[in-house]
Amino acid sequence: MNKLIIEARINEYAGRNQNPHVPWSPEEIAEAAAQCCEAGASIVHFHARSKDGSPEHDIAVYADIIRRIKARSDILIHPTLGAFANDGDAAARIQPILTLAKDPQTRPHFAPLDMGTTNIDAYNPAAKAFRSDEAVYMNTTKTLLYFAEQLKATAVRPYASLWNVGFTRQFLAFMDMGAIAEPAYACLIMTGDDLPSAHPGTEQGLDAHRMFIPKDRNIHWTAMNHGGDLLALVPGIIDQGGHVSIGLGDWAYTDTIPGAATPTNAEVVSQVTSLSRSVGREVATPTEAAAMLGVDL
Repeated sequence: MNKLIIEARINEYAGRNQNPHVPWSPEEIAEAAAQCCEAGASIVHFHARSKDGSPEHDIAVYADIIRRIKARSDILIHPTLGAFANDGDAAARIQPILTLAKDPQTRPHFAPLDMGTTNIDAYNPAAKAFRSDEAVYMNTTKTLLYFAEQLKATAVRPYASLWNVGFTRQFLAFMDMGAIAEPAYACLIMTGDDLPSAHPGTEQGLDAHRMFIPKDRNIHWTAMNHGGDLLALVPGIIDQGGHVSIGLGDWAYTDTIPGAATPTNAEVVSQVTSLSRSVGREVATPTEAAAMLGVDL
């Protein structure tokens, strides 16, 4: 079995009301990335944030963050793509990644391709009502093919984000036509009750995802649970040969890590590392993860 790749999903758009350790500033993000690498993570996923925690879209800020991360560790870098323009202009959406890729000091190793369009309206189970009713994350086939073609001209590898089985079938079609090359890296997205657009963060939700990943293709899959606790599923993911994408960006993990009421991202990563090593599966270093995923360092 391959070594375990741990991706630290350190901030997303998470606030600090439940856990004050969510990193926002470039310095905090770089520090969290270095600590997570030391704890066993080989990839870091981040969103740039302003001083007040609001989303930051300035490409110069992303460049600053990536430089800081690379100065602190050799962890592989996976910035968001969704934070940039989502107005239907494929060229505008991918351009920040292409610009960052021109300079080795700012080049990320992955760019996410969400393999379909989905409603991302938030639901309030207590009120039995949606908080919004027109939020759509638009990713047409034409747009995704454009992203994949543009990435081929760079050293940035596509990271296929799979919200449901339909996304997985689209991903496999892209592999069949050569738009995404092997070895491919795919994230099986699960979500909590407040975001019903993806598979639920349960064993059944994960199994429904996993059964559509063909075993005869060179695909490495990882699993995440946005808005839910992934730790309960981690032993099964490790046993099934999958990889783990986890962090404070998805869940606060309060009172779930021994000795840490409000853990840092590194403490969450360390818990996954310990679980994996306890069953004899070593975790991958960034260099080993890069070799497994076809990443050019």
